Amino acid sequence: MTNIPRSTVLLASTVLTAVLALYIALVALGNITDFDNNQQYVRHVLSMDTTFKDDDLMWRAITSKGLQDTAYVAIIVWETAAALVLIWATWLWIRRQHAPARRFTTYGTLMLMLLFGAGFLAIGGEWFAMWQSEDWNGLDAATRVLLFSGVVLIVAHLPSGEAEATRSL
Repeated sequence: MTNIPRSTVLLASTVLTAVLALYIALVALGNITDFDNNQQYVRHVLSMDTTFKDDDLMWRAITSKGLQDTAYVAIIVWETAAALVLIWATWLWIRRQHAPARRFTTYGTLMLMLLFGAGFLAIGGEWFAMWQSEDWNGLDAATRVLLFSGVVLIVAHLPSGEAEATRSL
């Protein structure tokens, strides 16, 4: 097995963390500046009004606009927090503070994996049957973010030769 040069792994970690930070920052900004559009998305998913209307599932629907809007604001806050964590991680990668950069990249990617994996895929997709909706189905987008976050997490934890370089000094 060939060793990947240390600088390559660290560069990849920096760039991928930065791209993920940019992505989620733009998502959060879009949700804040175009509040109504995505608010409607959350309302439709939670109310299950575009699903098959199966009586065995419809008891799960949340029709209270107050609860729907609270969920939407919580999503925006979580996205914003994840963006800030990943921006900080990017800064740490740039400053070559690799251990804290790796830690904050881990925190940020796990935050996104919780939101898009547990929140959108599991809860939205399965509990609220979002998969049944032709109009308000965000499963593909959630899957892309979950997978991209996983790739960033894996790359950030690839061996970079730091321990070997430190030992040889």
